[in-house]
Parts: sequence; C-alpha cells; structure tokens
Amino acid sequence: MKLTLALLSSLLLGAGIVSAIEGVPATYPLKKCVVSDEDLGGMGKPVKVTHDGTDVYLCCKSCLKDFNKDPAKFVAKVKSAVK
Repeated sequence: MKLTLALLSSLLLGAGIVSAIEGVPATYPLKKCVVSDEDLGGMGKPVKVTHDGTDVYLCCKSCLKDFNKDPAKFVAKVKSAVK
C-alpha cells in the first residue's frame, strides 16, 4: 500500500498535478523565497502575498517586512521566472 501511494505521488508530482511544496501551486515558477533565497516549505508552510495581481510565495512571515519595503522588486523576480 505504501509503495502504491509513493508511486502515485511521484507520478502526480512529475506531471505537475501536485505541488511538492504544501500550499504552493505546481504552476508557481520558483522553489525559493524571493526575499531570503531559502527553500519554500523549508520553514513551514509558505506565506502567500499578492501585489498588483501577482501572487508571491515567501518562506516565512519574517520575510513580509522586507517584501513590503519594495514589493515591485520581488514581483519582478516572479514575473521574470515565468518567462
């Protein structure tokens, strides 16, 4: 049973149907926090913020302060990763 679940999870992850990071859509282009460069999910569930219609995922609440100082800078990182 465990092997079947592990195999199914691997297939879904590989197909981009399920995100490897809890709470982050599989279509999100980054695996690291745009503020701290830490792995998303490495410090618990990532924090989602939206600025000018763009969703940005941060590794933790502590990164919100720096994000809010210059949100356009960090949104640009997400948008450039999409291209």
